[in-house]
Amino acid sequence: MIDFRDEVVYLLKDQIEFLSEDEIKLLVEVPPSYDMGDYAFPTFRLAKEQKKSPNIIAEELAGRFSGNDNFEKVESAGPYVNFFINKQKLIETVLNEIINKNNEYGSSNIGMGKTVIVEFSSPNIAKPFHIGHIRTTVIGNSLKKIYKFLGYNTISINHLGDYGTQFGMLISAYKKWGDKEIIESNPIQELLKLYVRFNTEADENPALKDEARYWFKELENKNPEAIELWQWIRDISLKEFNRVYNLLNIEFDSFAGESFYSDKMPRVIKELEEKELMQESNGAQIVDLEPYSMPPALIQKSDGSTLYTTRDIAAAIYRKEQYNFYKNIYVVASQQNLHFKSWIKVVELMGYDWAEDCIHVPFGMVSLEDGTLSTRKGRVVFLEDVLKKAIESTKEIIDERHPDLENKEEIAKQVGIGAVIFQELFNQRIKDYVFNWDRTLSFEGETGPYVQYTHARASSLLEKGEFDMNDKVQYSLLDNEEEINICRLLYNFPGVILDSCAKNEPYFITRHIVEIAKEFNKYYNSTSIIVEDEEIKKARLSLVYATKIVIKTGLALLGIEAPNKM
Repeated sequence: MIDFRDEVVYLLKDQIEFLSEDEIKLLVEVPPSYDMGDYAFPTFRLAKEQKKSPNIIAEELAGRFSGNDNFEKVESAGPYVNFFINKQKLIETVLNEIINKNNEYGSSNIGMGKTVIVEFSSPNIAKPFHIGHIRTTVIGNSLKKIYKFLGYNTISINHLGDYGTQFGMLISAYKKWGDKEIIESNPIQELLKLYVRFNTEADENPALKDEARYWFKELENKNPEAIELWQWIRDISLKEFNRVYNLLNIEFDSFAGESFYSDKMPRVIKELEEKELMQESNGAQIVDLEPYSMPPALIQKSDGSTLYTTRDIAAAIYRKEQYNFYKNIYVVASQQNLHFKSWIKVVELMGYDWAEDCIHVPFGMVSLEDGTLSTRKGRVVFLEDVLKKAIESTKEIIDERHPDLENKEEIAKQVGIGAVIFQELFNQRIKDYVFNWDRTLSFEGETGPYVQYTHARASSLLEKGEFDMNDKVQYSLLDNEEEINICRLLYNFPGVILDSCAKNEPYFITRHIVEIAKEFNKYYNSTSIIVEDEEIKKARLSLVYATKIVIKTGLALLGIEAPNKM
């Protein structure tokens, strides 16, 4: 496919010898309106070198670019040189490319031979898989799909919170008040009750906290009773979690959680000692990070037990040796910013130059309308309940509007789950937000169902018009402004994917396919697509087909399905 931006750079390079192609490419802009061209080149940088005003330079440059097939016109506007793409060439280029590549349009092999690890979701065993977990889960899943689409060998890891002091609490609580039969009938809710009760009573009786620490230390020391209870709690929790992952259609390559690294931590402690990076502080072992304006990294408690930092360092070393990653991405809430800066700095001080390839991708927090989520106090909204309610609400809408629709159950699931995921990925990930049922389940405006419905509308048109992708098409018959605008958006789609990957931001894709859906629906409402003139019909259906392909691909990269009927 023609890269029109590169064509602009090549034209300019022939006229500007003192700037490299890369320097020119960085200067080329996309104007705020197509009336000002598809690309613009500011001449301020040239003024100093050529001892002329930017306006004069722009005028002179524009006059040298006539007669190029790729551009209808090149003109100056003040200090800018504006390039207007040849619209027919754009339409032909992009539609041919999409029809030829189909679902691979926008993919690339830039990641070939490079391994990217994406760690995401990572709920705590025996605790609720609540609405607060949705962000890491769907952002991480989308990033996994984006990297894979660009040719990277992508490995998804669910770093389960299956170790730590909370297991001491649970073991202690179970031994005091637990009933195995009751817990197995409703694992997460019953374990949550034990956890909440333990924390409540520990506030009144601090000795319980010592008991919890004792049982966690016993777990680390391989006490058979502690290990048996831990394994049972882990197994029944993971079974519950997998129901949610199945609803979201998310799979992981590894469930190696914190416990997996328990036998790999002594090596880390030994290495820190040998490299004289560790020192004692009130009986605990720390790495001093004060020279880097950070508090000390706590490696080992005074009782010999380990912490998150130790386990994350051990995990990073293991992953580098096991996978030789190009990037090791952690999709974890922004509350953990300091934690990641801290342990990554320790890895760097250990002499591992790949520390810079460990990338924390933070996101904002979810809260309830009446305050923050709190597992300790039992203030949670279960994610499974949200997803099931979304499916039920969608089914009610389908029953009301399209009672005869085939596969209603499956479509309700695709649209309901899609609505929840789409909302999560519609804004920049770093923004905090308040969870609201009505907004989450809304099917109006810039939503997942709106985009899915556009895809279904395109599918229906193709079926009615008996579209054949092997037909020869006269692209010159596509010439109105709406057709051109759709093609511009389709043309920009591969670049949007690259931007999403570079910035680890799925919302670029979300926003872009909303714009495609808007432009397409405007076109649908203003233009008859299935017309008597066979050649015009084939041309317009080819545009419909290309739009359908790009919307479907965009939704897939977000982890959302695209029904053919709604």
